[in-house]
Amino acid sequence: MQLLKLNMVEYQNTRAILLSVAGVSMLAASALLMTACNSRDPKAAATSAAVPVDAVRVRQDYVPLIGDWVGTLDGFVNAQIQPQVSGYLVQQKYREGSLVVKDQILFQIDSRQFQATVDQAAAQVEQARGQLAQAKAQQSLAQINLKRDTPLAQARAIAQSQLDNDTQQAEQADAAVAAAKAAVSAAEAALATANLNLGFTEVRSLVSGIAGQAATQVGNLVNPQSVLTSVSQLDPIKVYFSISDAEYLALTDRANSAGSYLLGKQSALPLTLILTDGRVWPHKGHIVFVDRQMNQQTGAIRIAASFPNPGTVLRPGQFGRVTAETEIRQNAILVPQIAVQELQGTKQVYIAGPDNKAHIVNVTLGPQVGNDWIVTSGLRADQRVITSNVQKLRDGAQVSVHEISEQAAIETSSPTGAR
Repeated sequence: MQLLKLNMVEYQNTRAILLSVAGVSMLAASALLMTACNSRDPKAAATSAAVPVDAVRVRQDYVPLIGDWVGTLDGFVNAQIQPQVSGYLVQQKYREGSLVVKDQILFQIDSRQFQATVDQAAAQVEQARGQLAQAKAQQSLAQINLKRDTPLAQARAIAQSQLDNDTQQAEQADAAVAAAKAAVSAAEAALATANLNLGFTEVRSLVSGIAGQAATQVGNLVNPQSVLTSVSQLDPIKVYFSISDAEYLALTDRANSAGSYLLGKQSALPLTLILTDGRVWPHKGHIVFVDRQMNQQTGAIRIAASFPNPGTVLRPGQFGRVTAETEIRQNAILVPQIAVQELQGTKQVYIAGPDNKAHIVNVTLGPQVGNDWIVTSGLRADQRVITSNVQKLRDGAQVSVHEISEQAAIETSSPTGAR
């Protein structure tokens, strides 16, 4: 009897376990059945497989194209100051780095030798003038004798030979006067040269500008080959920059079609100068000349621009960037740079179609404008270009589109704003 009771207890426990296992099996089968039903629903499957992406609307806008070139600053006029006579330098009459004006004396050369030459030349002028006066007196006497003896010879009161001698003496006196006058002119020219050389002992600036460091010291012997200093005219100041051959041709074509006047005969297009610290120079410039030829080594042509420089703040040797609006694009198609991919040299973008599927589009790009590319073909305005998760996409992939602004796309793509 006791053994029978134990068998009954084991039977009931085994039955409970079997019922529990059967319940779990039914629940699992129900879950599998629901999953199978869901897998048969294409709409639900597509929703679960859609790739979440950000998209930006392609915009159409009026776009000025900006040319940007590296420029080097130089004086509008850079005059090397050299003496015109030889001598010892006895005085420096300017402060290095200061503003000097035209005809200001910068250096003094020892003038004693040149003063002596002036005095000697002046004495020779006086001597020549005395000889001229003597020759004129002889000329007057010869003319008197000739006038007196001419009627006497005609009346045969004197011999004809006497009249011939008077005529010859008169001609000699005229020649002597002419020679004396030439001697006076030569002496006066020598005096003028001596005075000029004496004036050259004061070495003057030929332009107004900033005088540089003296290249020689007081006490040195200088000659016309010596460079004493340099003076640079800095207001206005020149900025030299170069553009490539292709860019030059493009700008020339635009100038001819009245689309740009950067390289026109009378270029009035304003130029902007950006300094090395990022400041924009407040005064606009303009082109003053385009070089006559391309540099064969660099394939670029040199251009000079002029900028006002009040206070001579800008100095030769500085660098900056010259910018200008070289063209106006009407109704330009713009897409963010982050949306453009490159595959084997072909530029592509993904667009989100009305069916919320990603489609690959080949595009042709124009110039870069800020954070955008100008698209010349392949897109139209108001299409949606995908800017995120592009690496996860394929043509025809289902996407879940989150439309954002262009600025938000830029911030999202930046290292600090990446999600």
